[in-house]
Amino acid sequence: FFGFTDEGFRMLEEDELSMSILATFGNAIAWIFKPLGWGNWQAAVASVTGLIAKENIVGTMGILYGGSGSVWTEMGRVFTSISGYSFLVFNLLCAPCFAAMGAIKREMNNTRWFWIAVGYQCGLAYVVSLCVYQIGTLITTGAFGIGTVVAFLLIIGFIYLLFRPYKESTTLKVDTKKVA
Repeated sequence: FFGFTDEGFRMLEEDELSMSILATFGNAIAWIFKPLGWGNWQAAVASVTGLIAKENIVGTMGILYGGSGSVWTEMGRVFTSISGYSFLVFNLLCAPCFAAMGAIKREMNNTRWFWIAVGYQCGLAYVVSLCVYQIGTLITTGAFGIGTVVAFLLIIGFIYLLFRPYKESTTLKVDTKKVA
């Protein structure tokens, strides 16, 4: 990774990664993922690189967490089991890689619906990951906060949408005599 130093623009050493351009970008967006339990810049950057290709998440995590010894030891220090599940759920449900997004755009043949589909995938991933982390934290540690309330409200909303009564459409006019 590259960064600006007193000597100018150069390749950074492993202990200088927190001064990189990537770290600056990651710190700018990390607050978005704080309610999901992994609001550090490394995890935020890994999720963004996952939009390019999902396998980039593994490579990014290996570079960012592998500098001071074992990748697994460092990640175990940063992630709890619940925040790790939250991270996995988010990245599994989030929008696919750029190549798959290109295929979605081509198949939908409509830019507006393409962005709605990508936004829906990212939004659903965020909501499910939030519920996993907040409710998982409540179960494992007993910590209860505003995020837990939001998670329960979202689950209640999902359950309502799942079991709400079916309403007949009043706008669709079909002449059954012509169809038969």
